[in-house]
Formats: sequence, structure tokens, C-alpha cells
Amino acid sequence: MANSRLKALHDAGVSIWLDDLSRDMINSGTLADRISESSVVGVTTNPTIFAKALATGDAYAAQLAELSGSSADEVVRALTTRDVASACDAFAPLAQATSGYDGRVSIEVDPGLAHDTEGTVNQAKLLHKLVAKDNVLIKIPATKEGLPAITETIAAGISVNVTLIFSLDRYREVINAYLDGLEKAQASGIDLSTLHSVASFFVSRVDSEVDKRLEAIGSPEALALRGRTAIANAQLAYALFEETIAGSRWEALARAGANRQRPLWASTGVKNPDYPDTMYVSELVGDGVVNTMPGATMDAWADHGELTGTPLGGPAVAAEATKVMEAVAAVGIDMDDVVQQLEDEGVEKFVDSWRELLATVKNQLES
Repeated sequence: MANSRLKALHDAGVSIWLDDLSRDMINSGTLADRISESSVVGVTTNPTIFAKALATGDAYAAQLAELSGSSADEVVRALTTRDVASACDAFAPLAQATSGYDGRVSIEVDPGLAHDTEGTVNQAKLLHKLVAKDNVLIKIPATKEGLPAITETIAAGISVNVTLIFSLDRYREVINAYLDGLEKAQASGIDLSTLHSVASFFVSRVDSEVDKRLEAIGSPEALALRGRTAIANAQLAYALFEETIAGSRWEALARAGANRQRPLWASTGVKNPDYPDTMYVSELVGDGVVNTMPGATMDAWADHGELTGTPLGGPAVAAEATKVMEAVAAVGIDMDDVVQQLEDEGVEKFVDSWRELLATVKNQLES
């Protein structure tokens, strides 16, 4: 039976995705249980998740033996695409029932390609071919070089999860990159109804960095703003989403069958123990959004989550969020610097995890 709190969240318009995947999770039935009992309708992965999965247990031993003699890169690609393909199969009935709206599974391009447009497009096409499932999403980071890669990948008829978005300006560029891709796809005769995308707007990392700077300032005004920036930033992102889908450019694409690029709240695990452990869920409920949660956050919501926040959308929410961001700027926080630092760190963390993943595979191949 589905957990009532998670079902209520789903019924409020939030697509609940699990930010985790491993072969043990698939083989043990844990993923199937999440689908049936936790209202989970999608999965996201990244190099950190796969590094953790491969470092524990022996679920990959048989396939590793089959791949003896292959390079570490080839092995990682084979292991991860098999997991993603298996997860896609688990979600296939849901994807079919919702015409691809839900039932999605994401796999990320090599983060070392974050500043390589052509390399990103080529690997996106390769991953799409290797997974070979209609409900896969290829994750592309929202770096400057990633923007044209998003356009070209969508134009090639491949659905995309845009990741590592921190700023409203970059989110606006991501939206435009998606629309550009749809228009190119339409011009080449691709059925737009087959293309889907989410824009992954990171949440808790924003508070972690801004709070640190607010505490360094130390004034009463600064300290009173702790824990408020990330939610306000996301609320304004949702306002931008609403603005876009009300525009004439989008309406023309929608008439041709295009699907909305939905906002996805990523990094929703609360890092500050002083904050409620479900705050990045309860405060970010809105029609058509995705919230991808670590297992601990999902379990916390299942235990005590409440729909107490003001739903996203409308001028009043955006106006209040604007006041928060203005107050943050007024005490001396440079948000442009914050979001650039977070993007740089995000890419670096994924590159480090990718290297860890390769090292783990090399060790297992040699053992």
C-alpha cells in the first residue's frame, strides 16, 4: 500500500523521483517497492551514486568478469547503462501510461565533458543508443558549453535532464536552449510529443554557501536570512517557468505537440541539522514539478512530511521571494559569485566522483 504522505505529495502535483540507483536496489526488489509503496515515478543518477554502488557488494562481479580486458571507461559505461536500462524497464508501464511524463530514468554524460560542447553531444547520442529505452533522460550540465549541447541533443530527438542549475539567469538560458532544440527538431520532422525534458534546479547547496557567507557577515539582518535563500531562488525559478509557458513562442510549440520542460528540485536533502529535514519538499510544492529525493529525505517525508507550505505559483509568492533575494543582496551577498562558485564546485565534485568510479573499476578488474 502506498504511503499516505507521499501519495498526498504526488496528488498535489509533485512527481517524486528517487535520487539513487544500484544493481542491488534493482535485483532485491527495493526499487519496485519504492514504486509501489512510495509513489516514486522516476530515478536520477550521477557519478557519485554509481561510485557508491560499485564500491559496495558484489552485484557487479559477474558483469565485471565478462568485461575483462576492456578499458575502465568501457566498463563503467557498460555497467551504468545496464542499470539504467533495467530501471527504465521497471518504469516502462508508468511511462507508457503517462505518455512519457513520468517513468523517467536519468544517466549523466562524463562530467569531464562539461566544457566540451561537441563531446557532450556525441556522448549523449552514445548513451541514448546504449540504454536504448524510450524513457531514458540524458543528463547534461548547464554550463555555458552545455547550453548548445542541450539544443543539439534535443534537436537530435533525445530527451534531456539539464543538471547543475543554480541561477535564474542560467535557468533562462536553459529554457531558451530547450526551445531552440524543439524548433530545430520540428524543422527536421521529429515528432515533438516524443521529447521530454526537466531542468534540475539545485536547492540545498545554495543555502549551504549563502548561510556560510551570512554567518561571516554576522549582523542581525544577515543572520535572520539563514535558510531562506534557496527556497526563494527556487520560487523565482518556478515563476520563470510559469512566464515561459504563457509566452507565444512556447504556445506555438505546444500546438505542435511539445511537452513542457518541467522544473526539477535537486539537492533536496537538508544539510543543516537545525532546519526541518523536509523543508526543501514542503516549501516547493507546485503543479508539474519534480522533486528528486535521496532515500533519507523520502523516508523522512513518509514519516512526518506535511503539506504546510504555500504552493508555488502566482504573483504573491514571487513577490515575497523577490524581497528575500533583495534582502540577501542588501546585506552584501553577491549571488552571481555564489552561483558561479556552486557551478564550478558541482562540476568538480562530479569529476572527482567519476575518477573514483574509474579507480574502483580498475581495482576490481585487477583483483
